[in-house]
Amino acid sequence: MTFLKETVLAALEKAGRPLKAKDLARALEISGADYRDFRRFLRDLLSSGELYRVKGGHFAPPSRINLLVGKLSFIRSGAAFLINEKQGEEDVFIPAALLGNAYHRDKVVVRLEHSRGGRTEGRVVRVLERARTEFVGTARRGPHFLSVSPDDPKFPRDILVRLAEAGDVRQGEKVLVRVQDWGTDHSNPAGVIAERLGMPGDPGLDVLMIIKHFGLPTEFPEPVERAAEALPDEVPPDEVAKRVDVRDLATVTIDPVNAKDFDDALSLSENEDGSFELAVHIADVSHYVRFDDVLDDEARQRGTSVYLVDRVLPMLPEKLSNHLCSLKPGVDRLAISAFITVSPKGRVLGYRIEDTVIRSNRRLTYEEVQGYFNGDPNLRRELEEVASLLDRLRSLASTLHDNRVKRGALDFDLPESRVVLDEKGFPIDIYKVVRLESHRLVEEFMLLANEVVARHLKQAKSVTLFRVHEEPREKKLEELQVILGRFGLSLHLDADGKVPPSELQRILFATQDKPEEEIVHTLVLRSLARARYDSLPLGHFGLALKDYTHFTSPIRRYPDLVVHRTLRVLSKRQPKPMDDLARYREWMDNTAVHSSDRERLAEEAERDSVELKKIQFMERHVGDVFEAVITGVEVFGFFVELKDYHVSGLVHVNNMKDDYYEFWEESFALVGSSTGRKFTLGDTVKVRVLAVNKELRQIDFLLEEMVLAGTDDGPQKRLRRAQAEFDGKKGTKRPPSRLEERDGRRKTGKANQKGKSRRRR
Repeated sequence: MTFLKETVLAALEKAGRPLKAKDLARALEISGADYRDFRRFLRDLLSSGELYRVKGGHFAPPSRINLLVGKLSFIRSGAAFLINEKQGEEDVFIPAALLGNAYHRDKVVVRLEHSRGGRTEGRVVRVLERARTEFVGTARRGPHFLSVSPDDPKFPRDILVRLAEAGDVRQGEKVLVRVQDWGTDHSNPAGVIAERLGMPGDPGLDVLMIIKHFGLPTEFPEPVERAAEALPDEVPPDEVAKRVDVRDLATVTIDPVNAKDFDDALSLSENEDGSFELAVHIADVSHYVRFDDVLDDEARQRGTSVYLVDRVLPMLPEKLSNHLCSLKPGVDRLAISAFITVSPKGRVLGYRIEDTVIRSNRRLTYEEVQGYFNGDPNLRRELEEVASLLDRLRSLASTLHDNRVKRGALDFDLPESRVVLDEKGFPIDIYKVVRLESHRLVEEFMLLANEVVARHLKQAKSVTLFRVHEEPREKKLEELQVILGRFGLSLHLDADGKVPPSELQRILFATQDKPEEEIVHTLVLRSLARARYDSLPLGHFGLALKDYTHFTSPIRRYPDLVVHRTLRVLSKRQPKPMDDLARYREWMDNTAVHSSDRERLAEEAERDSVELKKIQFMERHVGDVFEAVITGVEVFGFFVELKDYHVSGLVHVNNMKDDYYEFWEESFALVGSSTGRKFTLGDTVKVRVLAVNKELRQIDFLLEEMVLAGTDDGPQKRLRRAQAEFDGKKGTKRPPSRLEERDGRRKTGKANQKGKSRRRR
């Protein structure tokens, strides 16, 4: 017998009170042999937090007994917020003293206790699921225990390991420790050494620690590798015969220069009536990876490929990602193609979605396409074969972009930074990435295909995954309104009292090409909700779309693979994954949450790996002077970002000795009480690198004018000491500055280019 969560919750709601298992079973007419399975099902609901057991063995939904279920997000003070699983609901503050032995990202049950100043507070009463059980840390040997201090500042307690189980782990060695006992409010957690990673300074240890910290898999299990190897080396002829053959259609891929997987290709032809037929071809991973097989289970668990600063951890084995499902030029490949008929004004007139076999004519890079658009004579000659296709694509992409702007879609053109590494993985350059017209061209067509597929699935009422982006919370918009006032800007509400995306777009346009452009764009972005996956088509606020999904990257995103599978089931080209529709809906809901979580984890790991290399790069530039912009102001100082390198750090008030500085919260400024000197958001300053702390991932800066004025020699002593330490560590003279070496570095280093342009919308 199949039991459903919704049925159980509905029975409890109808009863209007907590029920024992036998009473609940009676209400649902469950008896005999099914009762044992029903009790097991209730235990599963308890474990997941869907039900809670109160005194006397009665079951109740948590929300009916003043409990909430969610994940913890720790803050710097040691307290945390419960991130409410109900979208749009406010998060709950939990003081550090009421956390028990719960930690960052754990899934917990919280009892609402009381409210201070209008803010609801809570107490953790149960940990449902640990976010992590393994931690990277530094080992310290004591008389009775080996103590491991986690590198993660959000895990504030040392983990104890009995000396008898510590082996010959060295003092100061980096290790991976597995927690076995989480301790209590008054006792430390205990565990065992899962892996010895190496001593600080060992080659490759830095990124390895990030991989272990986030629990990222570096290898595929043997059954998964065997399943991949068992796949055919080429496209099966019998499968080609079942598909729409478009191998004679002029088709190109456009990707970064060092990309290895090409999962999307483009074709465009003009119809007799002047309309266009755009074809967006996406690698058909769903043909090879079937629901619930070992390849699918592994892909679902990983959720996404992870693009670290020096390597890629793929979602699928190489035979799939870089061979069978890569749309290489001159070879037959299986695809799912969205053929979209578009008017000259960019209006969608019709579409069809087909299983196809394609053969790409040309593999192009963004730089080549941009050079062609810019009129490079060599590229004009070299790309003559696909010139007319590129010209048509360019014209249509421009029209689609204009339409997107008109409907109020947000387009954040925030710079990304790339790190150049030498052969040993040492950072030798950082530079900002310019977003080219060729990037925008590909993006416009991917956005259109995603929208068309989402509308198709929504109209068919399919059970699938959508990419959703809800409206920003009112509190976030209020905070943004205050900050924008600093720049003479304000938000206007519509007739419903809301801020539409077009209004935020107006703010972005108002600051374009102005000194405050980057900071305002960042502030607007931070005010928005985080995009996520859901089984319901809730629309996409940022894109100003009612229908949106992810269809275009099944090699590296599991939700895209789910969407492909849904399309093939809908067209009866593949069997249903499950016959029980209610169970499949529940699986889809769980997959949406899991995929969103894995995406966030991947983003954090990617960001950490880049920040790590930035810190290492800046270590050799202690004492160098840079131009920077103030991006944040606090009572203890202000944060700056270097203009050329996308590197951030802090100028602390303790190092501003020319005056006493007061924090003016209403204007986001530090103001000198005697001189009236003001430092506020968007100001440009010159700073000198004072110190770099790799452990805390912090960079301290000094205001160059204060160094020159000699207002205090304390920072300068620290500066000289840091330079001496660097010289002693390397055993050589301190290297020349980046400005002196830039040209040479660009010639010898390799840039970190993250495969495909991966703007996560």
